[in-house]
Amino acid sequence: MNFWFAVFRQAGRNLRQTWTSQFMTFLTVSLSVLIFAFFYLIYTNMLGAGDRLSDDLRLIVYLEDEPGPQMQQQLRRKIENFDRVKEIRFISQEEAYERFAEQLGEDSDVLADMPKNFLPASIEIVPLKSLRGYNQIKLFSEYLANLPGTEKVQYGQEWVERFYYFTRLLTIVVLLSGTLLILTATFMVAYTIRLTIMGRQDELELLKLVGATNSYIRTPFLIEGILQGFMGSIIGLLALYGLFQWISAHFAGPGLLNVFHFSFFSPVVIFLIILSSICLCSLGSYTSIRKFLRL
Repeated sequence: MNFWFAVFRQAGRNLRQTWTSQFMTFLTVSLSVLIFAFFYLIYTNMLGAGDRLSDDLRLIVYLEDEPGPQMQQQLRRKIENFDRVKEIRFISQEEAYERFAEQLGEDSDVLADMPKNFLPASIEIVPLKSLRGYNQIKLFSEYLANLPGTEKVQYGQEWVERFYYFTRLLTIVVLLSGTLLILTATFMVAYTIRLTIMGRQDELELLKLVGATNSYIRTPFLIEGILQGFMGSIIGLLALYGLFQWISAHFAGPGLLNVFHFSFFSPVVIFLIILSSICLCSLGSYTSIRKFLRL
């Protein structure tokens, strides 16, 4: 008990003596956590939105002529030869007309003079989850375009491609911000601890000469690193949560947030971010202790 009391008292003394550099390190760690968590929050929500939207993904194969039962069986076999799919549905010209009229609603009167076979027959294909990656869907679409009697294949190509490249960009940004967090937390804490050690070099040498153990000398600096990581991550996450709540309150309604159902981090993710920040700051503290104290 006396050991830990003395250690925490020494850590508090270190924080008071170097409060300006400690405060700057604290702000830097908080900002780094905020930047990383901000982009990671967007990334995880976009992945979740993409996963939900992929449930509605359909590939529509427009046909030159309406296929008979035998031709339907042949097309079904050719489609399943590429890979297993969740559902294959043949849409006749008349059914396509009825769907279009239903979509028009009150404006369906514009179809009054149109023949019921003016729309092409089509095949509606629902792929399995394993086929919903961008490259797999693109290959599948090219394969379907070569089926006999195919005029055109549609699956929202432009939207899917843009969403895919946006998520790739977010992946790069998350990796870069994560690297920023690692470098900032490690080097800033290491620099702050080094300043503290250099300012108290004579005192630390005297403690060693009078019999102070390595643990007694090292532990206060490790506690400083742990506190920097813990408090910095807490403040960074609280700032992000405040920003998230503000955006949710001001942009709620029939907009992007309502469509994609953005949500904040789960308790597990929050715990992992805090733990990572503590580990990185502790690593920076430990690096300085080993390098400058040579104990």
